[in-house]
Amino acid sequence: MGPLDIAIAGCGPGGLAAALLLKRDGHRVTVFERFETPRPIGSGLMLQPTGLAVLDRLGLADLALQKGARIDRLVGQAGMAGPVVLDVRYAALGRPAAFGIGIHRASLFALLHDAVTAAGVPIATGRTVASSVLDGVKRHLHFADGGVAGPFDLVVDALGTRTPLAPPTGRSLAYGAIWASLDWPDGASFDGAALEQRYRRASTMVGVLPIGTPSNASRPQVAFFWSLRADRLAAWRTAGLDAWKGEVLLLWPACAPLLDQIVDPDQLTFAHYAHRTLCNPAEPALIHIGDAWHSASPQLGQGANMALLDAWSLTKGLREGASVGAGLERAVAGRRRHVHLYQRLTALFTPVYQSDSRLLPFVRDRLVGPMSKLWPATWIQAAMVSGLIGNPLHPLGLDAPDLTLLP
Repeated sequence: MGPLDIAIAGCGPGGLAAALLLKRDGHRVTVFERFETPRPIGSGLMLQPTGLAVLDRLGLADLALQKGARIDRLVGQAGMAGPVVLDVRYAALGRPAAFGIGIHRASLFALLHDAVTAAGVPIATGRTVASSVLDGVKRHLHFADGGVAGPFDLVVDALGTRTPLAPPTGRSLAYGAIWASLDWPDGASFDGAALEQRYRRASTMVGVLPIGTPSNASRPQVAFFWSLRADRLAAWRTAGLDAWKGEVLLLWPACAPLLDQIVDPDQLTFAHYAHRTLCNPAEPALIHIGDAWHSASPQLGQGANMALLDAWSLTKGLREGASVGAGLERAVAGRRRHVHLYQRLTALFTPVYQSDSRLLPFVRDRLVGPMSKLWPATWIQAAMVSGLIGNPLHPLGLDAPDLTLLP
């Protein structure tokens, strides 16, 4: 195929990575974004070896490591002084270079956005996508203000879970979380190389994730999150910060210096979660990637990584396909098995950590927790968290990078 005219709807990690990859392959790419000034939404996330494999090919993995915090371990404890029921170590993979990176969404956005801008990809801002219309073998994008753009040989939908370009599917999850980005406290007892969590049954969870030093910060930060049912958000606001802080401290007293930084409820953002998977992620001249194709709770920390893999698979499929349609088929085929595997795994594990169940956390704390410290459970857990279960990289011609070799 010759160069294609491609529209990318959405300025998240998947959309920006796709824009950069497709531009480098010689396509004419335009990104459409609803915000007047492109910006990320949210706090921290985990970059796994899968997502880092794509960033490495983009020449951005070293910047991600500089901006973020290396994570070697995920640890969860039941109650204030209960047993450790989750202890996942990347070292169990047997790869010295295997680890994750905790990073602020703003840092990941900045390094991708800067690379896209440097590559000369235009970003049309203030354009809220409303729909796409097939016209022969091409598509037009229609916007909320009545404007139209196109025709395009391909529209890439990276608009996330609530995309208007795909039919509604899936279900909203009962539990979400309130998040804040806070300064790493002096003398903190937290592990600077671990995602740490505390649980009370499955209905209450508090977590701390080191996320490095964003460009707009003067010191390292952490992503602080608290699990909360969506239908209890109003009651949480009514009760006030002091009542909530008291509840957090009963579960994890070490959070006191973090809570002291929260003086206004507006410092906390509530994140809604949904579980959805499109049956047909590719249509004529249209493909859905990232959360627009598949979204789930963040329990396994795969969201941004899956979007990056989708972007790579799309570029590879178009490079190898004889037509746009054939390229999209190859792109979906390269990802479908891994997507379905992680959608099932996330659906299986989410109720263990976020639900009203009393039985599941009982089993988790007294049976699964102790057993998970034994081989091969240690390897299986590490492979799941790293995103490497199902061997997703090899079919895409990727390999997990050795970031320890970076200067």
